[in-house]
Amino acid sequence: MSTLRQDPTTRQWVILAPLRSDRPHEPPAAHRPEVPSFDALCPFCPGNEDQTPPEILREPADGPWQVRVVPNLYAALSGGGSIARSGASPFREMRGVGSHEVVIESPLHDARLDTMTQDQVGRVIDVWRRRCRDLLALPHIRAVVVFKNFGPLAGTSLVHPHSQVVGTPVFLPRLLRRLDVATRYYDENGICVYDDVIAAERSAGARVVDECGKFLAFEPFAAASPFETWIAPTFHQGSFHDLADEDVGDLACVLIRTLDALRRTCGDPDFNLVVYSAPTNGHEIVFHWHMKIIPRLSTQAGFEMGSAMSINTVPPEIAAAALRNTLAATAGNGKQRVGGNRRPEKRGAPTRNRARPRNESVTD
Repeated sequence: MSTLRQDPTTRQWVILAPLRSDRPHEPPAAHRPEVPSFDALCPFCPGNEDQTPPEILREPADGPWQVRVVPNLYAALSGGGSIARSGASPFREMRGVGSHEVVIESPLHDARLDTMTQDQVGRVIDVWRRRCRDLLALPHIRAVVVFKNFGPLAGTSLVHPHSQVVGTPVFLPRLLRRLDVATRYYDENGICVYDDVIAAERSAGARVVDECGKFLAFEPFAAASPFETWIAPTFHQGSFHDLADEDVGDLACVLIRTLDALRRTCGDPDFNLVVYSAPTNGHEIVFHWHMKIIPRLSTQAGFEMGSAMSINTVPPEIAAAALRNTLAATAGNGKQRVGGNRRPEKRGAPTRNRARPRNESVTD
């Protein structure tokens, strides 16, 4: 029987309908092709640095680079200047000022976050954090989004491992809703709603996937899509850019393990990763930054678009148990789970619930 659940962080309802996974649907996309460690035609590979705009940052600063940050050649927003609105009401507009950057995560063309070492992933996280700090210090930037599109169904156009950082001149509509709900919750209960959720998930355990140091990976109670996974600090912290140096390693650890478990459990799906973070305007006390990983295993159709209610065919308790079993089996087989620097496996047979999803994320 179907169940409706309400997300306490958005107040939106989600329908859990496992029987809908049995309905006929279009077969999923073809398997992921093999990727070489170097591609002479790839603008992100070493030796092709002249094919990208001048770099904003490289790590390390001297010698061969491990991570580079460059402006997006097809930027959605760029440049500074006035953020004044123009036009007569109700038709308002403003200049597309802001920033759109690409974080090239590795010199290896075939690298993946779940096959990189903990130090390598930690370096990527550190660069994300540093770019957030630098962009938020600019007078025309109101919010920053860190995200990663992996695979064509998630909106990527280049195979080389990369993520993106976008600074916008307005506050983010999706985040504003979460901030409104979080503020009301704090006013009523005197505690951050995310702190309550994380504590309750740790206590219940049924939806917990993994925990590394101060970070928890779990399937949310009202997951909007199959295997939607959150990663959050177990201590209160409103903004991602406030992450301390000593906590980067633990975050890298849980991110590697979670992505590895999703790949092995779900048949190496395309996915989107987004960091939700409070802006620097006093909301740090009511909000709690977190990462959300959305494997592209389902699609939204007419009902979802017309109702703003998602239908999830995989209950989060079942998804969490499957991911925990994968992590346990990986450990039992003696495979290195963090820092193994493994090569990606061939893409396995996708699960039967996979269908062609929509793409609403910023593309490369």
